[in-house]
Amino acid sequence: MSTHTPDPDVPVRRVDRILAFGALGIAAASVVCFFAIIVGTAVGMQQEDFGGGAWPVIAAVPYWGLPLAFVMIIVLLAMSFIRKSRAASRP
Repeated sequence: MSTHTPDPDVPVRRVDRILAFGALGIAAASVVCFFAIIVGTAVGMQQEDFGGGAWPVIAAVPYWGLPLAFVMIIVLLAMSFIRKSRAASRP
């Protein structure tokens, strides 16, 4: 009696690596920028001071980066589940 077990070593594709490392990089940059805003506030910067220089970009990175990283992780998980279910259903 032979039972077929799915291959546990499903290959990782390039798009999976791009999504994983991209999400990690964007999330890390968002956290660094978030702490930069906290430090800037702690050293006495006022709200008007954050309107000039690189501060608008530093403020936008956590605002857009964290949701983008979250969506990238959800897409990565969905692709992984689909790939594993297709691999398990193959004879």
